[in-house]
Amino acid sequence: MKCIIIDDEPIARKLLQEFIEEIDYLELAGQAENPLKAMSLLAENDIELIFLDINMPKINGIEFLKSSNTDALTILTTAYTMYAVEAYGLDVVDYLVKPIAFDRFLKACNKAKEISDLKKMPPGSPDKITDHFFIKCNNQIEKVFYDDLMYAEAMLNYVMLYTKTKKMMVYVTIKSLEDQLPSHLFMKVHKSFIVNITKVKSIEGNILDIGPEKITISQNLREKVIHEIVKDKMIKR
Repeated sequence: MKCIIIDDEPIARKLLQEFIEEIDYLELAGQAENPLKAMSLLAENDIELIFLDINMPKINGIEFLKSSNTDALTILTTAYTMYAVEAYGLDVVDYLVKPIAFDRFLKACNKAKEISDLKKMPPGSPDKITDHFFIKCNNQIEKVFYDDLMYAEAMLNYVMLYTKTKKMMVYVTIKSLEDQLPSHLFMKVHKSFIVNITKVKSIEGNILDIGPEKITISQNLREKVIHEIVKDKMIKR
C-alpha cells in the first residue's frame, strides 16, 4: 500500500517513517508538513493510505478530510483525544494518540489493509480470507466460522468463545484475539468483551443486544462502537 505522512512535526514524521519501514506491505511515497503541501503527492501518486496529523498550520487534518475528495484511507495521528468522535464520523480507519506505540500502529495498519483488500475484491467473489479460523479446544482443533461467532469474553488468561450453538474455552488473551480477528467484523466494546458487530440487534444506552445476551459498552468506547455498528446505515428523516 502506497502511503504518505502529513504532519508538521519532524520528529513525528521520522517516527512514523521508521514504523512504516518495519511493515512489509507499506511503501512510503512521501511526506508533507501540512495538507496543502501534500496535494501534489496525492495528485502524482496512487496513494492508498494517509497518516494524518490534526493540529497543523493553515488547514488542520479535520478540515482537510472534510474538503478532500481523495479515495485514500486515513489513519489520524494526533496528540489530542478531543477530536475522536468527529473523526470517526468522517470514516477514518483509526485514531492514534501520540506517543504512538508500534503494536498499536501495526494494528491500525492491519485494519487498513483488510479494508483495502476487501475493496479490491471483485463484486460477488467469496471472501476466503475472512471466512473462518481454527482454535485448539479440549485437545482438538476446531473450525469456527466468523459468522457463527457471536462474542468473546475474557477470563484471565483464557477467552470463552460463544457461537450460535456452543461455547469454547481457548487458551489465549483477549488482546491477542482482538489483534487476530478481522476488525471489520469484530470489535472490542469493553475490556472483557469482543462482539461480532453484525450480530447486534439493538443499542440502548450502553447496552448491546446480540440476541441471547446483553453486553455493556465501556463509556470511553461508546462513541466509537456506535459509529462502527451504525456507520452509513442509519435511516434519516
